[in-house]
Amino acid sequence: MTALIRTTTGALHGRILGVGGYRPARVVTNAEIVANIDSSDEWIRSRSGIESRRWAGDGESVADMSVAAAGKALAAAGIDADQIGTTIISTVSHPLQTPSVAVEITDRLGATGSAAFDISAACAGFCHAVAIGNDLVRGGSAEYVLAVGVERLSDFTDPYDRGSAFIFADGAGAVVIGPSDVPAIGPVVWGADGSQRAVIEQQPSWLHPSVADDKVKPYFRMEGQKVFRWAVYEMAKVAQRALDAAGVAAADLDAFIPHQANIRIVDAMVRALKLPDHVPVARDIVDSGNTSAASVPLAMERMLESGQVTSGGTALLIGFGAGLVYAAQVVTLP
Repeated sequence: MTALIRTTTGALHGRILGVGGYRPARVVTNAEIVANIDSSDEWIRSRSGIESRRWAGDGESVADMSVAAAGKALAAAGIDADQIGTTIISTVSHPLQTPSVAVEITDRLGATGSAAFDISAACAGFCHAVAIGNDLVRGGSAEYVLAVGVERLSDFTDPYDRGSAFIFADGAGAVVIGPSDVPAIGPVVWGADGSQRAVIEQQPSWLHPSVADDKVKPYFRMEGQKVFRWAVYEMAKVAQRALDAAGVAAADLDAFIPHQANIRIVDAMVRALKLPDHVPVARDIVDSGNTSAASVPLAMERMLESGQVTSGGTALLIGFGAGLVYAAQVVTLP
């Protein structure tokens, strides 16, 4: 006789209850970047929109930034750390293969007993974490989920690479996801094109003899033009699919918060989606650079704090990056 297995059920819906961000104090201008590459402030601005970025200070770790951002998100949500049932950290720049940085973060926050794990989905990682967190809350595996996107990309940026030295930056953004009586996180539209995995990658691998002998440092390498074309032509389609899945028209959005990869990509997506002028668009990249998994929650926090959008507004989120991977969903802002 086959035993009947008991299952769990959770909240009818999930929602983002609070957001928090952390931006390192050190501001790195384009003038500092171009000292090492054949470029100029004007060229960087025209190519990416970036005027400055934040880099973590000496000893300021991925865990440190995550704890700071998570503390703000917990306070905004009105949730104590020991109420968190699952902690998801999206990062590609934690320098240890194991243990996960998530376990350190839960310990430092006092999230005793929380399940804790890292995910690697690059610049799409935060939107992945929101999707997973929403499903955990709705499935009954956790009442509250802490989702953090965090990067210290300055450790993996080659300062002499003209194609990428000006792009990457550091920071952390966090949200708390919990139960809701009404729909507040739309269906995720996500996927991957592994055939293009070499377009953005770490080179060389940790196993390369030169790395083992400490002769070469691994850096992130990117074929910028290929990434640009993919993002411009494919990600607007993904964003539209997320709108359609949620049953929301572009004109009904209160905010568009895309991954802060490049201001030209953002502007191209706005045109492709035919967003009306009244919809505010995140352009946090101008003074934050590309913070990968942290970019969407950092931009969300800034838009809320600046009054560009208000709590309860409807926002379209989308992240995309190395893999090549992507994820998008419509959410109600905390």
